[in-house]
Amino acid sequence: MEQKLSGINGSTEEEFPESVAVICVLKDTSDSSEVFKGLGNPKIDHPVRFEQDLRKSQMDQKMWKQLIRLVILICVSIVIFWVFWQQVDFNTPQIVPERTPVWTKKLANLSTVPPVSQSDSAHISSTEPLFISPEEVQSIEDALKWPAPPTSVIATNQTTSPYTSSYVLQNPHKNYSVGDIITMTITARDGSKIPKAYGGDFFQAKLFNTELKSSVFGEVVDHHNGTYTAIFKLLWEGQAKVSIRLIHSSEAVQVLLRHREREPDKVFFTGVFRRANIEEKVVCNAQSSERWQKASNCCCEYRHPISGESWICRRPSRLPCSAWVEHSMGRYQAQLSKLESSLLHSNYTNKYLPGNVTVNVSHHDLNSSMSVKCVPGLDTPSPAGFYLNDKWTSLMCRTQSFAKANEIATCLKDKQVLMMGDSTLRQWYEYLLKTAPTLKQLNLFTSSKSGPFEAVDIGNNIRLIWRAHGLPIRTSLTPRADLHYIVSEVAALAGGPHSVVVFTIWAHFTTFPLTTYLKRLAGIRRAVRALLQRAPQTLVLIKSANTGYKDIYGSDWLSWQLDCALRMMFKKLPVVIIDVWQMTSCYNSPDNIHPSYKVVQNEVDLFLSFVCPR
Repeated sequence: MEQKLSGINGSTEEEFPESVAVICVLKDTSDSSEVFKGLGNPKIDHPVRFEQDLRKSQMDQKMWKQLIRLVILICVSIVIFWVFWQQVDFNTPQIVPERTPVWTKKLANLSTVPPVSQSDSAHISSTEPLFISPEEVQSIEDALKWPAPPTSVIATNQTTSPYTSSYVLQNPHKNYSVGDIITMTITARDGSKIPKAYGGDFFQAKLFNTELKSSVFGEVVDHHNGTYTAIFKLLWEGQAKVSIRLIHSSEAVQVLLRHREREPDKVFFTGVFRRANIEEKVVCNAQSSERWQKASNCCCEYRHPISGESWICRRPSRLPCSAWVEHSMGRYQAQLSKLESSLLHSNYTNKYLPGNVTVNVSHHDLNSSMSVKCVPGLDTPSPAGFYLNDKWTSLMCRTQSFAKANEIATCLKDKQVLMMGDSTLRQWYEYLLKTAPTLKQLNLFTSSKSGPFEAVDIGNNIRLIWRAHGLPIRTSLTPRADLHYIVSEVAALAGGPHSVVVFTIWAHFTTFPLTTYLKRLAGIRRAVRALLQRAPQTLVLIKSANTGYKDIYGSDWLSWQLDCALRMMFKKLPVVIIDVWQMTSCYNSPDNIHPSYKVVQNEVDLFLSFVCPR
């Protein structure tokens, strides 16, 4: 009778397949010595000892296998835990957890940049193309290139002085008529009254008449030799007085340019992370700084699923990246040298040049373009219009006045108006609410500064929405989920003849490098183009930048550069540019980032003239 040798504790060969090589076939005999003799090993002369050694070997093998199984189990557990942790921390689907309608997913083919998860890497190349080619970026940068002084200055009296610079009327005439053009020659001098031999100063010019409440924008041309030409069109009967301001000297402009490109974190923001009873506040921004990149375990990076833009926060010490819930303004922290601060000081900034040039204008029938209907795609002339009796008359198209509530309601009847931007566009929303009382604002329990806000007129079937344009935005504490990007809203819009989209975006980008702004515009442009392709009857309007700030964080020069870039990027699309730069630059009141009621009224009238043209 034959049987198989059992393993330790009665285990069979099925339990130890690796032990097959040591399995012996035993004969059913009482004399086991013959078996061991058959093994052919002369050294084995004690069968009992051999059996003990065999059992010990099998026990050692079992212990090793159990140890290997334990190591494998530990490794698998570590891998599973790591994968789970990655899913919790790093798979935030978009830059803000917007409650986007389902049909947004159908627009995924609009984006050539796939959604990117959060990662530890906070570095984003300033030249990374996002819906904009390197050639287009270079073209815009070349168009906006500003002449730099040939040498560096060491004192403020070497820069252009508003007190010693002057202007004179070229080819003066005794009589002028409405429609005539006059030109002024501006000569820039430094504090020692020495004429400048190079350009780059930033001037603003206008004609005005205080009694008539009239004014018009003047275009300034730089000849790059220390002289400039200001060009004005005479547009009302009566006196017209010249006013020229030095906003920034060429040396001060270089300070603005240098800090815009090299110090993107001169303004930072606060991100609030919260989970259960734990709350942490960290620094956030559109770009990481060198200080961030030097830190270990640096950052949480959030990328928008459509545009691919990044928002970066320092990693909280105790909470995961997915715990980010609120956003607010942090602090201003520009680091200026003593000379740089002097160049931007109010003594040399936004100062009127001395001079007294007034011309008398007689009546003449002005053959203007005011017979043109206000439709998308029109070019903005210079000047784009003028004030008379505080009323803006457009030279681009035939505008209307909407002073009464029923006029506004009739114009907006059956319209859904989506406004996205900053507080200067929020002024439009607030003006419409005040002027048209049939518009009733809903209480959405949202931020008083960032919104979103919504008002409806049930009788006229009007829906009016304003919301902030998304990050970056300098605002009070706001839920992250309420900060939708313009590109997301436009991508989720069906559009059509009853849809009106108006946006503005510039004031909160003046502290960042130009390429950061171009990336944002490129994503918006792509979304607008897709909207107009699927719903050509949708009306899209863009409110331009306006004058206001004069400092390192929001100078008019910085705003003007962004405004020029926006116009270049949207030039080929059938959209409307509402030029409020000229409207705010020439209005007869001190500059304010939030224009006066009269200016806002004229801006809204121009906007409504495109919504319901005649």
